[in-house]
Amino acid sequence: MKTITLMQAINEALLEEMERDPNCVYFGEDVATMSGAFGATAGLLDRFGPDRVFDTPIAEATIAGAALGMALAGLTPITEFSFADFVGIAFDEIYNKLGKWNWMHGGCFEIPVTIRLPVGVLAGAGPEHSQSPQALFIHSQGLYVVVPSTAYDAKGLLKTAIRDPNPVLYFEHKLLYGMPGEVPEDEYTVPFGVADIKREGSDVTIIATSLQVHTALNAANMLAGEGIEAEVVDPRTIVPLDKEAILDSVRKTGRVVIVHEEPKTGGTGAELAAIIVEEAFFDLAAPIKRVGSADTPIPQSIFLEQEYKPDEEKVMAAVREVMQY
Repeated sequence: MKTITLMQAINEALLEEMERDPNCVYFGEDVATMSGAFGATAGLLDRFGPDRVFDTPIAEATIAGAALGMALAGLTPITEFSFADFVGIAFDEIYNKLGKWNWMHGGCFEIPVTIRLPVGVLAGAGPEHSQSPQALFIHSQGLYVVVPSTAYDAKGLLKTAIRDPNPVLYFEHKLLYGMPGEVPEDEYTVPFGVADIKREGSDVTIIATSLQVHTALNAANMLAGEGIEAEVVDPRTIVPLDKEAILDSVRKTGRVVIVHEEPKTGGTGAELAAIIVEEAFFDLAAPIKRVGSADTPIPQSIFLEQEYKPDEEKVMAAVREVMQY
């Protein structure tokens, strides 16, 4: 094993997959000469040249549409939007075209498109550069939705995404880029639809995604000092979802807290809670609690944005509440 940052893990995955697949191309806003908004594509242009790595105008709908066209022509396109917030500009191309093209044409096409989408609150970037819109696509059909939380998962899931014949939306939290983690020296992938138990526990299940996995782990470690052992479950992909791993944990602990940075209303937690109630209601010892961000546009203020999103104290308060039952 070696220790690298999540950003380096993403970069390694891109380099390795483009080396493996000569049909793989990478394009997007400032991804070639500037190595992307956050530096994840460093070295790609030098290694593979301008025919396979190139910049585009700031035109997200065109980028998504071009990726579909390239896939139909036999390429393996990877692209990125500078910020996931811009996904709305390309919503029709993603929601109605990428996700449904194969289904609308009798299953005749493979659509191996990967779109990297940086999400999350960061340093006062404001309401159009800090959102976590992944829950919008739970309701879509034909799209995979990936939410890594560690360097290990980021690399393995991205390699799986690039190799998959279906379109993948790969949501990565900007605050995770500098977080170090252990990654194997050897080749590996992480399969879709397989959750990871980040911490074993017996009293309460905390289901968390992306950056909030680490919030949940911090909260769980502090709760252990109060005699509460929390299990932290990271779905890793929300489409497909590993329902069995989640339900197994719920049946073990009987109490559930769901944490995500998306707004609470209509977020990932709403769907997870519905699944648990439908399939494990009689295993619950307490109502399900959701900890999400406020149902408001994200504040520009670096101080107010901290109040907007989940933190350890909010997670701990929710756990203490369900433990009272």
